[in-house]
Amino acid sequence: MSAYSRPNSPRPNSVRSSSGRSSSARPNVARRVPARSRLVALGLGLAIAATGCAGAPGSGSSSASATGGAFPVSVNNCGRTVTVKQQPTRAVALNQGAIEEALALGVQKQMAGTAYLDDKVADKYKDAYASIPVLADKYPTKEVFAQAKPDFALASYASAFSDKAVGTRDELEQQGIPTYLDPFACDNKADRAQVSFDNVWSSLGDIAKLFGQPGNATTVIDAQKTELDAVKQAKAGDGQKVFWWDSQTDTPFTGGNAGGPALVMQAVGATNAFADVDGAWANVPWEKVVAADPDVIVLADASWSTAQSKIDYISNDPALKNLKAVQNKRFITVPFSQTTPGATLVDGAKSVSDQLAALPR
Repeated sequence: MSAYSRPNSPRPNSVRSSSGRSSSARPNVARRVPARSRLVALGLGLAIAATGCAGAPGSGSSSASATGGAFPVSVNNCGRTVTVKQQPTRAVALNQGAIEEALALGVQKQMAGTAYLDDKVADKYKDAYASIPVLADKYPTKEVFAQAKPDFALASYASAFSDKAVGTRDELEQQGIPTYLDPFACDNKADRAQVSFDNVWSSLGDIAKLFGQPGNATTVIDAQKTELDAVKQAKAGDGQKVFWWDSQTDTPFTGGNAGGPALVMQAVGATNAFADVDGAWANVPWEKVVAADPDVIVLADASWSTAQSKIDYISNDPALKNLKAVQNKRFITVPFSQTTPGATLVDGAKSVSDQLAALPR
């Protein structure tokens, strides 16, 4: 089961998971569309993109040979071969996971647009993100996507490559636009990668290769391995039973034994209150949460399900407010973007580890 394939999830996802939850669009979030997004929608984004998207990161050249890349390059992705004939200079990243993967690899100068955030982009990527036009708050229309003149597109969710969004992968390929989908979100379950840090790093390597920047992936992966080793050695979660609450109040949506939350809880040495639940995510009845009586509650913070709204709910419910984690206010908040397999999952593990260490025992 994919960590990206969550039934009834408010995230943008067109894949039905093995737990039976069909995807849907996230609730409309009332927020102002960024000014540069409106410019793109008016057709002026091309001028913006043309001033800052060419060339490899940190240089004035887009030469693949300068960084060890060679074109054409091909990778296997979701049961298909993706071939990029020349180094992308006008790539578009759809979904926050894909955006942050690109930014982690330092390829912002090779990008023409981004779209669809779950929360805010990590501070370390803020300046790079601001240098790229935002095509839309959610998925851009096919027309806006085409205006950006993309030469490559990558996404975290299968719904990005649908007729309701920018077009199917086959359609885009016919238009000469190669596409890459995070391997945990493939349409066909048989093609989905198992959620693991190694597979996250393998995906980063593939993306870097397609951008002609293979050396950038090596640098990022080495740094993440060092950070993850430090998290594991700290064992901040030792002896702590954790309930990972993603979203929903009627029947809470929690991390099972095979997704991003499971990897984080394993890394910090905590006990997953629902490790007996097969799959990445599942709905569990509140009665089971009460029976588990966790020591700590980890709250995913997303624009469509904030951590504070969940704290307010559980702190005011007549039965749930008596949980020891609630009584002792042992809450940990982590951005939703750091709970899914991608470039910031190790950041999520580090954040959870640091917050666990700071909680009074």
